Amino acid sequence: MKFSEIWEAIVIALDSIKANKLRSFLASLGVVIGISFVIIMGWALAGLDKVLLDTINMIGSDMLYVDKWDWSGGQNWKLLQARKPITLEQANEFIKRVKTAEVAIPIAKRHRTLIKYENLNFEGISVQGSLSEYGLTPAGAILDGRFFSPSEDMYSANVVVFAYNAYYSVFPDGDGIGKTVKINGHKFYVIGVVKKQGTALLDFVDNQVFVPLSSFLGCFGKYRRSLSIGVKAGSPEMLDEVRTETIGIMRGIRGLEPWEELDFSVNETKTFEKSTDMFRLYVWGIGIGMTVLSFIVGIIGITNIMFVSVAERTKEIGIRKAIGAPKRSILFQFIIESAILCLIGSAFSFIGCSVLIYAVATFLPKAFPSISFLSPYIPLKLLYIASFVSIIVGILAGLIPAIRASNLDPVDSLRYE
Repeated sequence: MKFSEIWEAIVIALDSIKANKLRSFLASLGVVIGISFVIIMGWALAGLDKVLLDTINMIGSDMLYVDKWDWSGGQNWKLLQARKPITLEQANEFIKRVKTAEVAIPIAKRHRTLIKYENLNFEGISVQGSLSEYGLTPAGAILDGRFFSPSEDMYSANVVVFAYNAYYSVFPDGDGIGKTVKINGHKFYVIGVVKKQGTALLDFVDNQVFVPLSSFLGCFGKYRRSLSIGVKAGSPEMLDEVRTETIGIMRGIRGLEPWEELDFSVNETKTFEKSTDMFRLYVWGIGIGMTVLSFIVGIIGITNIMFVSVAERTKEIGIRKAIGAPKRSILFQFIIESAILCLIGSAFSFIGCSVLIYAVATFLPKAFPSISFLSPYIPLKLLYIASFVSIIVGILAGLIPAIRASNLDPVDSLRYE
């Protein structure tokens, strides 16, 4: 087919759409809705991928956490509750035995603790006790000040490092380093603040403080307490080897027989990958279902409009055939018109979705900070996907009317009133 024929078909299609603006808009409405679902679904999944990546970066792709509890929440809560706690002695024994890990550190936590500064009380902040090596993990990356030292671990120094949100809740002006706060009635000297780490999956990590483990146990006691063990493999490639050794050592420490199930969990970033995969499946399922339904409605609407267009232009088709226009030229003309209708619909959809997404991502996080991960811009690849899908839908919608138009008899068409 010559370029002149293609250009002529495009010009005729645009003239027809321009002459029937309202009809063309109503015909492409189903496509607008369908493409909008594609764009919003893709945008939501892009945000989900960013959350997952941020979470992995925060936890560390080479980190394992041995815990009484399973982070995925997939197991029976009563069975987890019945597990024996991981004691300080067990944690220390594990750290002594493990060989493949780069770092292994015990972690104790007290949730929703009261912290006092001058005459003000701050509730709901968690306190985490650990060793100075915790500062080597991604979760202990320092923004200002420093993390506590090995000597402060050894001598139970009452020093505290704040997480980002907890720090600015207690010290709105950001002048907390060097100040003294009270935790559970004990005075602690503020020496640092870690970088903002929280994600939509783990937003609570910014609302805690870190103290030396010995100081923590002095404040809150060591008995009837279950600890976690943070295990840094050193690299993602070492993770499988470290995981295998970790499970073997902990089974021995916990006195489990070979046939007994684990009475502890080994948590890692794969836990969140599984959760996001399930959420992704739901988004895809709902999004694809709504998209297909919208496209079916759009295809039916455009097909009907194209049949009307063929009927209105029967005489024109007869004249073109009488002066030698081939069937392929008539066929291509109506397919092009249908595809352009859908392409215009996708353009309106992209503009509308861009405005909506920008508004949602700009203003909603002010009320709900946990969704600040949403991007105010649509990924460019979604524009290409939307355009491609709309053209395919247009071709499918216009194919039958185009075939009918190309098969019209020129004599009958010229007599058509």
